[in-house]
Amino acid sequence: MADIPTALYEADGDLLRPTVLTRGPWDPGSQHAGPPSALLARAVEAEAGIADGQVVRLAIDILRPVPLAPLRTQARVLRPGRRVEQLEATLLLAADDTPLMRARAWRMRAAAADLPAGLAHPDPPPAGPDGLPAAPRPSFFLSDESYFSSLEWRFAEGDFEAAGPAACWTRLRAPLVAGEPAAPVEHLLVMCDAASGVSATLDWTAWTFVNVDLSVALERPPEGEWLAMVARTRPGEAGAGVCSATLHDARGRVGSSSQALLLARRQ
Repeated sequence: MADIPTALYEADGDLLRPTVLTRGPWDPGSQHAGPPSALLARAVEAEAGIADGQVVRLAIDILRPVPLAPLRTQARVLRPGRRVEQLEATLLLAADDTPLMRARAWRMRAAAADLPAGLAHPDPPPAGPDGLPAAPRPSFFLSDESYFSSLEWRFAEGDFEAAGPAACWTRLRAPLVAGEPAAPVEHLLVMCDAASGVSATLDWTAWTFVNVDLSVALERPPEGEWLAMVARTRPGEAGAGVCSATLHDARGRVGSSSQALLLARRQ
């Protein structure tokens, strides 16, 4: 594989300049929604008021395609609190402040909970990633210079090219923003927007199935280098679909995600 950029975004003051590692499969001039979603999580954490708190829900609306162009983020606290707070973050096109994506997040204080025996153990993760082969670039990504190369992919079930449910592990191959270590929750957002791609039920060459949102609910903060998703897509007969996934780290389940999909035949 050719050398890849050293980050998904380069910071330039308050501007965030995307690299080719953010390029999606639908349009060579547009980003995959995973990396911009992670930027929104980053913006939420920067504005948060509860020190050492945790994101427990992040609901992201994709208002329009995100171009491969400089971006910036804005964030504000909607509901302050000592134990629970709500924030909003918006991703803007730097050239004219057009809103591209918007997220609302709930954060809570993190405190040890004395749960009954057995309830504190997370559901086990899928098998792997040790011993699983790295997935080759799928045919619908025409170049290594794309979102696919931002992550290393290892499938425990299914495959990019196989229709149906899938389980895969990923690790970031470059930080989200140059010069900053990527937080596990940022990795999670980069990854889980691809749940509808890894579990696609329709032929990529004949259909588009673009998500208009991404909603993530977390039971606990993700940890470690490797994260996984177990995903299933269900198309509906009225031109919409839903993708649901459980999200894991090496210890087990950390939460779930869902996406609403617009289904359409390619012209």
